[in-house]
Amino acid sequence: MTMLIHREPASDALPFALAAVKAHVRVTHDYENDALTTIAATAALEIEQFAQIALLFQTVRVTIFDAQEGAGLTLPIGPVVGDAVPTVTIDGDAFDGFDFYPGNRPYIRWNTSPAWGKIGRIGIVYLAGFGATETDIPADLAQALMDQAALLYDARSPMDERIRTTSRVGARYRGVRS
Repeated sequence: MTMLIHREPASDALPFALAAVKAHVRVTHDYENDALTTIAATAALEIEQFAQIALLFQTVRVTIFDAQEGAGLTLPIGPVVGDAVPTVTIDGDAFDGFDFYPGNRPYIRWNTSPAWGKIGRIGIVYLAGFGATETDIPADLAQALMDQAALLYDARSPMDERIRTTSRVGARYRGVRS
C-alpha cells in the first residue's frame, strides 16, 4: 500500500501568539519579530511532523494506491474533532460504506467491503486539528512548541539532539504502534 498525504491549512492563523513566544525566549524588542515568527512556525511544523498531528485546522487529503484488504484504516493525521465525516472516493466515485470514529487517531471502519482486487485509488479528504486558533491547542503541546522555539532561537544552527519536551509530549500524540 502506498499512501500520499497532502495538508492544506484552513486559515493563515499561526499556532502560537508571538507575544508569548517573545516572553518565553526573553526578547523585549521588536526587531526580531520576523525571525521569531519563522522560528516558532518551524517549531510548530516539527511537532506536527513528529506527532503526526495538525495543531490548527487543516484539510488533509490522503491518496492510497494498492489498498490492502482489511476491516478499516487509521487516518494518518489527527485529531478529528466533532462530527466532521471524511469524504471517501474509490477510483473517483463517492463511497459511503464506512463508519467513522473521530479522535486523536481517527479511524474508518469499512461496513461495505470494497472490491479490493479492483481498486486503483482510494481518496480520503477530512478536516484535522485541535481548533481554529492557538488557544485551542492543548497546553502541553503549546508548551512544547515554545520550548522548541526557544531551543531553535538559542542555538540558531543545526542541532544533534531534540529537546526532550518535544519528544516526550509528541510521543503521546503520535500513535506509534509496536
